[in-house]
Amino acid sequence: MTKFTYFILHPFLSFNLWSDEHREDEGIDIFYALFLCVAAGIWLVVQRERRSKNSPIPFQFSSPKEADPNWTSVKIDRPTLESHLEDVNIQPMMLPDRRYITCFDPSNGLHLATVLADSEAEIAAKIQKAYTAQKSWMYTDFVKRRRVLRSLQKWLVENQDLCARVACRDTGKTLIDAALGEILVTCSKLEWIMNYGEEALKPEKRRSNFIQFYKKSKVHYDPLGVVAAVVSWNYPLHNAWSPILASIFAGNGVVLKCSENVTWSTSWFVNIIKNCLEACGHDSELVQLVCCWPAQAAALTKSPYIKHITFIGSETVGRQIARDATEHLTPVTLELGGKDPAIILPNTDLDQWISTWMRGIFQNAGQNCIGIEKLIVHISQYDDLYEKLKERIEKLRCGSVTLPSDQGYLSPVDVGAMIADNRFDALEALIKQAEEDGANIVNGSRYHHVYHDQGTYFLPTLVGLTKNEAAIAQQELFAPIALVMGYEELEEAIELANGTRYGLGASVFGPDQKLCLEVAEELECGMVAVNDFAVFYVCSSIHLPFGGTKASGYGRFGLRALTNPKVIVYDAWPAFIQTSIPKVLDYPIRSLGTSFEFTSGLVRFFYADSWRTRIQGLVTVIQASRK
Repeated sequence: MTKFTYFILHPFLSFNLWSDEHREDEGIDIFYALFLCVAAGIWLVVQRERRSKNSPIPFQFSSPKEADPNWTSVKIDRPTLESHLEDVNIQPMMLPDRRYITCFDPSNGLHLATVLADSEAEIAAKIQKAYTAQKSWMYTDFVKRRRVLRSLQKWLVENQDLCARVACRDTGKTLIDAALGEILVTCSKLEWIMNYGEEALKPEKRRSNFIQFYKKSKVHYDPLGVVAAVVSWNYPLHNAWSPILASIFAGNGVVLKCSENVTWSTSWFVNIIKNCLEACGHDSELVQLVCCWPAQAAALTKSPYIKHITFIGSETVGRQIARDATEHLTPVTLELGGKDPAIILPNTDLDQWISTWMRGIFQNAGQNCIGIEKLIVHISQYDDLYEKLKERIEKLRCGSVTLPSDQGYLSPVDVGAMIADNRFDALEALIKQAEEDGANIVNGSRYHHVYHDQGTYFLPTLVGLTKNEAAIAQQELFAPIALVMGYEELEEAIELANGTRYGLGASVFGPDQKLCLEVAEELECGMVAVNDFAVFYVCSSIHLPFGGTKASGYGRFGLRALTNPKVIVYDAWPAFIQTSIPKVLDYPIRSLGTSFEFTSGLVRFFYADSWRTRIQGLVTVIQASRK
């Protein structure tokens, strides 16, 4: 028995648990027993204190009745965001000269709400509320910020079914798509911020060079103030929470502008964060939600109070936001479109990875910024891959999970509805053009669901392409469409992958990981997954730089992107050595020649490539300083 083990067990040895040879004087036994009791008491007090500061705090919230699969409502005929203008059954008591937004379930056309869109004045007022709340929030420590996140994570885990159904109701996605794309990734980012966020934002020491050996340097990551996030509709929970969580943990206030398509669900998800902030003793006005039409969005993107803008969406809107941001030189991070390729190296086991490719293409009905849009396979395996995909795609089932029918809640639905049908004509035209150019097509058209005649469904589609110049191979589809292309040489595969104006994400699959990595390094994009699909999405946005290049945008999401890096340089030994100006360099300059001789000698002393030259430089400095 070691001395440490004997020390811990010593008080118990006198109770005949051990042989007599291990017993000690009874007084010593009592001392050790008291010592252990005191140590245990201190430990319990410390743990109780930690729990009092770190344990999650429960908070009140209301469950929306619309999330119930048994809920019914008015079914809108060909629903749009302005259906209230035509359907008197869903018109509220509308204010004159104001615009409204119709919220509906795209999988079946059920009306969710008709809400008043924010005006420019209301947007400005919300920015001001966040600005006021941030003045006190910026001084909170990381313990308090972590507690807010821990409370949100506990709530999310306990209410994940409700959150998934809310997301499904507003987007038409399936429950499994909501579980993976909304719940899982959000929990992952919450966990990372809580575990490592403070380390990423705490002051960071930097090394000094030889000429400043007597100095120390630190980089502080200060809050920016109030930041904005303008996000897309495809993942209403994750796309709202992810920028909000990063922003408030970095000490900022945040104004989120959601897509008009998911006003209903985003309002509920953001209110959860506001309720949590209030329960934790903080000002809930720190987080603001803007629901407006594009014409009013400039009130946010051109505001002088906004110190950073994160944008997720189309290239067209991203360019407009970048222009708006120049009004006050507001920094912008843009995550725009993508045409993510997956290169399949020769001799790859297709059966091993086909499930990954199916998920990468058809998850969320293909409405993923980093979804696989193009499979690039060696010509020797092209036909085999095409047939395997064809067999699976023909079995995929479209439907809604928000109705209690045999095609509804918890029924076997593979692909949900798309957010709207306004792009169906363009998608069908692209597929038809590809077919005329020689492409092989499986499905390729909109789908009229037998139960949900107002749902916006597009059939899962397979397109076997013959040339990369085809429009369908160059444009982002954002739809449940799989493109397959063949190559003969690996260089050709890389050219096909890089041969679009986009550069967001990519994948490389193959039995030789070294070769996969070599190919990955040749791809012109922001992120690459090797023998996996979009794994960087679970990790990114917080601690891995998430973003793209070319027409896919610029900048990277993350905690530090939402801060002002402030450099502080100070003296290491202020009592002994500090910077002083030698007389030879003091104003007014006595002799330009002598001064230049001094500085040139200084440069040689610190930066010459040989010690002989450095010593000569030091001699020059000494001689010049004596003149």
